[in-house]
Amino acid sequence: MTKKALRIVYMGTPEFAVAPLEEIIKSGYEVVGVVTTPDKPAGRGQKMAESAVKKYAVSQNLTLFQPEKMKDPEFINQLQQLNPDVIVIVAFRLLPKEVWSIPKLGTFNLHASLLPQYRGASPINFAIINGDKESGVTTFFIDDKIDTGEILLQAKTEIEDSDDAGILHDKLKNLGKQLVVKTLEGLSEGTLKPQKQILKEGVEYKYAPKLFKEDCQIHWDAPLENIHNLIRGLSPYPAAFTHLSINGESKILKIYKGHYKIEKHILDIGTVCIEGKKTFKIAAADGFYFLTEVQLEGKKRMGISDFINGLTIKHNLKAN
Repeated sequence: MTKKALRIVYMGTPEFAVAPLEEIIKSGYEVVGVVTTPDKPAGRGQKMAESAVKKYAVSQNLTLFQPEKMKDPEFINQLQQLNPDVIVIVAFRLLPKEVWSIPKLGTFNLHASLLPQYRGASPINFAIINGDKESGVTTFFIDDKIDTGEILLQAKTEIEDSDDAGILHDKLKNLGKQLVVKTLEGLSEGTLKPQKQILKEGVEYKYAPKLFKEDCQIHWDAPLENIHNLIRGLSPYPAAFTHLSINGESKILKIYKGHYKIEKHILDIGTVCIEGKKTFKIAAADGFYFLTEVQLEGKKRMGISDFINGLTIKHNLKAN
């Protein structure tokens, strides 16, 4: 089957999913339909918000579907009428068998990890939270379970010490769009040999579940390296936080960037020390964490100097 003859249905929602769709179109493939989530109210004004994939699909005059339920008979019939050779999924919802079994060449997903590691909803975050030095992307066939299908292709990248979840997201987005096109080429040419997901002997399995608010709270009695990785792994979203007590009043302080220093001290864990106009550090069990970019509840995100200057009280501060 030639490239131009391949009929593709694309399914995705967030900004991460736009790049592969754009690359598919640039590479000359025919996208016969795009499926994304329905518009939903968002923000303080609860205005109806469109997904990033919808915005791009509309800009390219692509046929768009926004089904409320993936098992809706009308939607399934519409997919069958499109007669796709392959369905490509990037950051989308779980599909029923009635959908993923439609294409002749199968349905494959792009996952932001080196499967079988980090199955789940938050692979980018957990790779950094766990202090990994390597990450990557995987294309794999969809089956009855979540993220367990046969692997088609993988690509790797290093995680630098300075990387946060936002930086790694962009690295994997660029890797992923290229891998999706390579996978389409392999499927159309019949050159791919799907491999079962097997964890290498002696390697610990790591999971990437959905993140909840309680997962984002910093515990200052943890090792500083773990605290730093948590902050990096949750920046810029959803952001690690601590409760900052200012004269007895507790406010949420999100921490986006910082660094740490291992050293002995006699301060209580969570004690805040402000030195001049540029240093705001919090005592942990094995040293101090130096905050460099933060956001106090009710305020905008800012550098630490601006944050210190805006504090009316610079004493009796406690993080917990």
